[in-house]
Amino acid sequence: MPTLTRLGILDDYQGVTLALGPWDRLPDSLRIDVFRDTITNLEALVTRLAPFDALLIMRERTPFPRALLERLPNLKLLITTGPRNRSIDMEAAAERGITVCGTPSDGHPTVDLTWGLILSLLRHIPEQEASLRNGRWQVRLGSTLEGKTLGVVGLGNLGSRVAKVGAAFGMKLIGWSPNLTEEKAAAAGATKVSKEALLEQADVVTLHLVLSERSRGIIGAGDLARMKRTAVIVNSSRGPLIDQAALIAALQEGRIAGAGLDVFDTEPLPPGHPILTAPNTVLTPHLGYVTEENYRVYFAAAVEAIEGYMAGKPVRELRAG
Repeated sequence: MPTLTRLGILDDYQGVTLALGPWDRLPDSLRIDVFRDTITNLEALVTRLAPFDALLIMRERTPFPRALLERLPNLKLLITTGPRNRSIDMEAAAERGITVCGTPSDGHPTVDLTWGLILSLLRHIPEQEASLRNGRWQVRLGSTLEGKTLGVVGLGNLGSRVAKVGAAFGMKLIGWSPNLTEEKAAAAGATKVSKEALLEQADVVTLHLVLSERSRGIIGAGDLARMKRTAVIVNSSRGPLIDQAALIAALQEGRIAGAGLDVFDTEPLPPGHPILTAPNTVLTPHLGYVTEENYRVYFAAAVEAIEGYMAGKPVRELRAG
């Protein structure tokens, strides 16, 4: 049977991984090391990871391209939280005989956070709270959701759930994605429209697409220019779906009313990044999936993946293509 001697757990920002998984099921002979920081320098990362024959990575916090995988000769098992991870070069992993496994993931936390961003933007909650703590009372007027139009870019699993909440708030629902059909839109309670119409009509635009070469930059400068000056845009999917420079310019020039962002082109977001000073923004550090319940699912499944590998029966194995 395959054996493992050292497990490295990467990017445990909150230091909670070992407290939220059934790690005691694993043999005492498997040494576990936890790292709370993110290393971006390739040489430093190779030095850190070279001794490990098993790694658990948190989503896409640390990418695993070919250049890294080819320099980890001891690596046998790579586990990613979530059912897919586009930052892993699956072909390179397969060529090196590295088993890659995923875990289940719950989409509800991202839906919750999306609406937290929307409500924070429309009712100016962060600003109002900060003003209250500084002795000022009611500094801005908010906007209600009832009767407004919610434009959902990507009416898949998460987008459909977001749409249902919008309906409960009394919003009109419209949707668009490259492959959306009228039937799928109707099933989510929405009307299918063109991308241009969605941007022109929506009071709230929310993105729920998988990042790919086709969807990268799907909201660019021209798309932002179509939005109402009173409209806001929310992205809890992947940062590169929106042209970040164009978004910052639109916010600085007051061409849209605001943006709620949980995801960014570079994560963690570096100090001094221009989005940090852009006006009318609510920013969160990629919290969509970061809940205790979701983490417990991740780490229980990670233990199952290790047990399966050591028994010669990998579970939830991911492959190229």
